[in-house]
Amino acid sequence: MKKGIYILPTIFTLGNIVCGMLAVFASVDGNFSRAAWLILASIALDILDGRVARMTNTQSLFGVQMDSFADIISFGVAPSFMMYKMALTKLNNPGVAIAIFYVVAVAIRLAKYNVKALDNAGEPESFFEGLPSPAAAGILASFVLSYELFQTGQQVTVKTIPLIEKQMPFFLKTIPVTMVLSSLLMLSGIRYAGFKRIRINRAQSVQFLALVVTAIFLILSYPQNTIFVIFLFYLISGLVGYMLRLWQISREKRLRSLQLTDKDR
Repeated sequence: MKKGIYILPTIFTLGNIVCGMLAVFASVDGNFSRAAWLILASIALDILDGRVARMTNTQSLFGVQMDSFADIISFGVAPSFMMYKMALTKLNNPGVAIAIFYVVAVAIRLAKYNVKALDNAGEPESFFEGLPSPAAAGILASFVLSYELFQTGQQVTVKTIPLIEKQMPFFLKTIPVTMVLSSLLMLSGIRYAGFKRIRINRAQSVQFLALVVTAIFLILSYPQNTIFVIFLFYLISGLVGYMLRLWQISREKRLRSLQLTDKDR
């Protein structure tokens, strides 16, 4: 029974690897929509394996390493190759450089995360240092899904948000910049919200639950567009939080400077 409980998180991790490899194969065939859904499935499995490990108290160094190997495939190679085939190949060598830089950034971020996990003895933190690789992959995958709708004009069968759909050609042009920015954010020390310590019995967690329910409703109504907006908002949230912290630090310095000036008088 104990062995079965320890194997359970690993099953989700292996599922993550399988989805990542299938996403690569789908991109080779030019089926970018399938590749994007498989990457999103990998994100769901990545969330589940961590949750299951913490719920069953089966965290292990083996699990940490396995999870990182899976993430390099599903959130590094798979989305990078998908975007190279879809948008970067026409850039020739710069496109190759951007795709490789993205995978390298994912690998470095995962290595840093593993070292930090060893230092923290598996204790979950309330925030991530740098953009998480699943979030970076989610931005690219969700964009592909929205852009596929724009290309095929499936508004009759799938609900879309017109304002977002009209911007899809613009987003396509910004893919190289988005990938470079995402890579730099993964390597940065900018803080991003983590949800590992959330407890439903806390007041803030109830508010978070309300947001989750609203997000689920919007996903069911406008699936592709809502997923894209959620991941894009998450990327921007770290940058906004960083700018607010810089503004607060600058404000505190000005206040201290004014206080010292008043004392001198």
